[in-house]
Amino acid sequence: MNNQTVVVLDFGGQYNQLIARRVRECGVYCELLPYNTPVEKLKEKNLVGIVLTGGPNSVTEQGAPRLDEKVLQIGVPVLGICYGCQLLAYMHGGSVTGGAREYGKRKLVVGKGGALFKGVPKESTCWMSHSYFVDKVPEDCVVTAGTDTCPTAAYENTQKKYYAVQFHPEVMHTEFGTQVLKNFLFEVCGASGDWTMKNFAEKTIAALKEKIGDKKVLCALSGGVDSAVAATLVHRACKNLICVFVDHGLLRKDEAEEVKRVFKDEQGMNLITVDASEIFLKKLKGVTDPEKKRKIIGREFIRVFEREAKKIGAVDYLVQGTIYPDVIESGLGQSAVIKSHHNVGALPDVIDFEEIVEPLRELFKDEVRACGFEIGLPESIVMRQPFPGPGLAIRIIGEITRDKLEILKDADAIFREEIAKAKLDREIWQYFAALTGSKSVGVMGDERTYFYTLALRGVTSVDGMTADWARIPYDVLETVSNRIVNEVGHINRIVYDITSKPPATIEWE
Repeated sequence: MNNQTVVVLDFGGQYNQLIARRVRECGVYCELLPYNTPVEKLKEKNLVGIVLTGGPNSVTEQGAPRLDEKVLQIGVPVLGICYGCQLLAYMHGGSVTGGAREYGKRKLVVGKGGALFKGVPKESTCWMSHSYFVDKVPEDCVVTAGTDTCPTAAYENTQKKYYAVQFHPEVMHTEFGTQVLKNFLFEVCGASGDWTMKNFAEKTIAALKEKIGDKKVLCALSGGVDSAVAATLVHRACKNLICVFVDHGLLRKDEAEEVKRVFKDEQGMNLITVDASEIFLKKLKGVTDPEKKRKIIGREFIRVFEREAKKIGAVDYLVQGTIYPDVIESGLGQSAVIKSHHNVGALPDVIDFEEIVEPLRELFKDEVRACGFEIGLPESIVMRQPFPGPGLAIRIIGEITRDKLEILKDADAIFREEIAKAKLDREIWQYFAALTGSKSVGVMGDERTYFYTLALRGVTSVDGMTADWARIPYDVLETVSNRIVNEVGHINRIVYDITSKPPATIEWE
């Protein structure tokens, strides 16, 4: 692919992935790279612009990350945000000073001119998050915006093609942040906006077709959106894709049947379905510790998949649904490794294959969903709730039994159905039911009951790293509660989890 590219150079700020996502939402392809990426590597790209991110350091400190001056000599416009704003000033004779930490909304006042502020009102709201600021810009720069507490909220040097903002245009709290980014991308960089999921899908399918040809490809299909979109793209490109779907019996109600219907019947894929529910339940019998549950399920999944793969024999390619955040979180250059990702566990160690195919490794999650719609997958698959690999096993506190699974499946289905009816399914990032290990006394039909307590969980989030509990309307919760206690046996009490992450996690186990 040779899309016009904006590179975001990462100085360790909290919003850096968000910058890249916002640029892509504007229709311009973007990559997040370490701040010290060699200039030669940058020049290899179809580069139209560079963004310098925020970061936790002070530019005046010894050992603070610096930018190679040669980056500014490539000839494309550069936008510095927060730390990047201070760094550009510091490198060119300006001065940066410390002060009280400024965090939150501020009134931004735009001065005369300024390429970044075309279509932005003279006064608007911006989001600040910094302890240092530029108190003197380089001599050849012009201040274009300020706030009461930060006189140099934006400045520019049109001749040298660098622009800077102390505030964060990438966050939604900045009222006209998207307009500022669009001005940089289209007015300053002259980008054409050639990044669309339609173009991506077409180019990816063509590239896969050329790469794979008549060779054999294997994919572990979970039914989740990542593996679903990856498999569909490969399926459109070749005739020898074999998908293996391991049903461990821990999926939500009717999900296994839906996977088989969509991918085998509707998409026409060569889908091998393995009903391993009895195996998993047997292995989980008597196990209550959540970490032991995870390890047992992960290990057994690999063993089941390995047995099926051996029946198939040698394959040339193994498909994985790796996406761009997986690549970023696994470590960019000197960036910290948040977590090592391997979408199908230890499978490469036990399967005979030549190469891994990762058609989605350039995409963020929202782009994966957009691509899924573009290639015709149903909404039920594309908008599928984030779902842990161990499935309902970690949404049942204590030992897993078939009876508990059926209770939870029915209750969870009602919750999801009512959320969809209330048209909240696009607003709430994740929502589910968890069967607690607690029982309590209740009265149903004038009779004493001693049944399970069911917990409902709903959160809003961007990426799952942090989350706030969702403010689901009381009338919706009332309907859910009434339906569950009346339609699902062995539950007589419903509670709603109002804990954010942190301190809690999204899942209960």
